[in-house]
Order: sequence, then C-alpha cells, then structure tokens
Amino acid sequence: MKGEALRVACLLLVCAASSATAQESRFTYAGDVSATVGSADPGFFNYTDYEHSALRMLRIDLSGAWHTNEHVSFLGEVRTENFDEIEPYAAYVRIRPWKDRDFDIQAGRVPPTFGGFARRTYATDNPLIGYPLAYQYLTSIRPDSLPATAAELVRKKGLGWEDVFSIGSQVRDRGVPLVSAFRWDTGVQVHAATHDKMFAATASITTGTVSNPLFKDDNSGRQLAGRFETRPVVGLVIGVSGARGPFVTSDAARAAVGDGHESDLTQTAWGVDVEYSRDHYLVRLESIASDWTLPLVRQPFLQLPLRAVSTSVEGRYKIAPGFYVAARIDHLGFSDVDPGTGATPWDAPVSRLEMGGGVSIQRNLLLKLVYQYNTRDGGPLDHTAHQSAAQLVFWF
Repeated sequence: MKGEALRVACLLLVCAASSATAQESRFTYAGDVSATVGSADPGFFNYTDYEHSALRMLRIDLSGAWHTNEHVSFLGEVRTENFDEIEPYAAYVRIRPWKDRDFDIQAGRVPPTFGGFARRTYATDNPLIGYPLAYQYLTSIRPDSLPATAAELVRKKGLGWEDVFSIGSQVRDRGVPLVSAFRWDTGVQVHAATHDKMFAATASITTGTVSNPLFKDDNSGRQLAGRFETRPVVGLVIGVSGARGPFVTSDAARAAVGDGHESDLTQTAWGVDVEYSRDHYLVRLESIASDWTLPLVRQPFLQLPLRAVSTSVEGRYKIAPGFYVAARIDHLGFSDVDPGTGATPWDAPVSRLEMGGGVSIQRNLLLKLVYQYNTRDGGPLDHTAHQSAAQLVFWF
C-alpha cells in the first residue's frame, strides 16, 4: 500500500507497537465462504467493481485481529473472488486512548464512513444475495476517461460495465457505482459515541472517493467524509452521511482543461438511512444522492453537476427459527442533460425487485434462494432480466 495516507498509517502502526505494554496480548480470527450460483446476466445488471457478477461468485474472506493491549489493536482481512486475486480488503490499526470512553482512531485501509449498507456487505449480514443499486450498479462515469460533450455521454447509456470516452484513457473499462461496496477506504478515521450509544459520529480523510476508493491517490486532493447516527428508541437507527473529494484523475483533468483543476472536479454524496426492528421483522430504507462535476469541454455542454439518486427499501421477516423471507425494491435515476435533441437522463434509469429467503442448515451454514427482476430504461443492452440464484454461506 502506498500514498500519503498509508505512510501516516504505517507511522501510527510503529508508534502503537512501540507503546504496547507488557500485558498479555490476544489474537482472534474469523472467516466466511459464500458460493453463489445464478442465471446469466445479459444486461450486466449485477456486474461489480471487480468485474464479476454478484449472482455468480465464490468469495472467501479471512480476517484477524491482534489486540496488543486494551488501547491498541491491529486488524486485517484478505479476500478473493472467484480465485482471481487475493485482495487486502482491510489493514488498519485501531487506537483507543481511553478504555472507559467509546472513542477510537483508525488508520490504514479502514471501514467505510459513508452509508448504511456499507457496514453489512458480508453474505452473513445481507438477507438477500444481490446488492442495492447504489452500491453495486456501474454507471457510465469514469474518473480516468471523460466525455467531451453531452452527446458523447448520452451515447454511453447503460454501458457502465465497459465503456470509454474521448478524453483521457482509451482503454475500455468499467464505470463506477454511486458508492463502492467492494473496496474499503484508505486513510485516517475517527469514531466517537455516547455511553448509551444513542448518538455516534464518524469522520475520515481518505484517498479516492466513495465511488472509487483507492490505495494510492491519482489526483491532488483527499476525500472528507462523515456520518452521524442516532438510536432514539429501541430498535430504531437513523443515520445521515456526507462525502466530498476530487474524482477525476490528474491525467484526465489535464487532458480536458489543463493543470490545476483537479480539486474542482469532484464527487459529492449525501445519504440517509433508517432501520427499524421489532419482534420477527426488520425494515430498512436508504436513499443516496451523488453529484459529479466534470470538465466543460465542447458544446453541447454537460449540465452540471451530473446527479444520480438511488432509493432502496428492504424487509425481512422470520417465519420460524432458522427460516426467514426477505425482499428489496430499488430504483436508480439520473439527472437530465441536453445532447442537442432535447432533455434526457445522462444514464439509463434502473429498477430492481429482489425477493427470496434463507434457511439455516446448521448454526454456521445458511442457504439463500432469491428471484430478481431488473429493468433499464434505455441503452443498447437488454432492458429487462429475470434472474434467480442460490447462495450457500459458511462462517467460523
């Protein structure tokens, strides 16, 4: 891992290690394996950051935590999808200056600050198999390849799984989701909560943006992100999130408008999430809005910022011990631009319905079955897709 944020993380790791007391340390570990088999996806509706289908994936996670003393812990996780590569999903130090206060500092590749679903992306936490559109569906926007006109952008509707624009990189590659659920942030994060957990706040400074988290920064700025959470009554959790950072790479910005403009070409995201649980049921709602500011190069100009808004509602009901049913309805929409022929969304709006359930075969073995219906309003690929999938999840 490289970059300024990682150098800070390494420095904190060294300081933490040198300050460890003679108390007995302890090491804990955990892991999970999820194997998913699903139908074909001709419209690339479930394509992910790592160019796999979320409905056709074998994922293995191994995590560990070394608690050197009551103030310092080192945490890490490695992950592989379909045995392509072993990725360092998490690697950070956690420092808790006061043992009687819920306050900690984390540095390295840290958990995401933004959003509600970002905290439950593991197969054991997701009652279904697919992901909310905001966290997985790939838009046509790229940080390293930029459209020169609104007309060029509109021609790429529905092609976020692999596209290329005229400015910057000419290698065909994927676009970005509103928020990535498959990569954690790299930087420094601070978290604090009241003793009764009624209020909690998290803030971070990291590389990349929420849609494109990075190990090494590719422009001149850092992302600032924050989240505030409250639990006013038992079973109710309300969270609000915000993030802003330079999105466009230095090379692409230079090719479009010259040097010194990277800090103006940003992604700004806002989110609100609500969760309520009682007895046998759980309901969640999350809405995210993301604005991208790209260069204005030639007419017909982009109408900035380019906005995408996603809303998802999810529910789960436990019918009997070890058996539940669940459903999620999702919509992702886009603001209008004018390519010279009238106003139209800059990308193709998408809707998704996913429903299914799960049964516990044993304490740490879960089988999930789902049906998913996707629709897309525009683009050259299939506009609808009926898909089904089964997932077996084992954890230890």
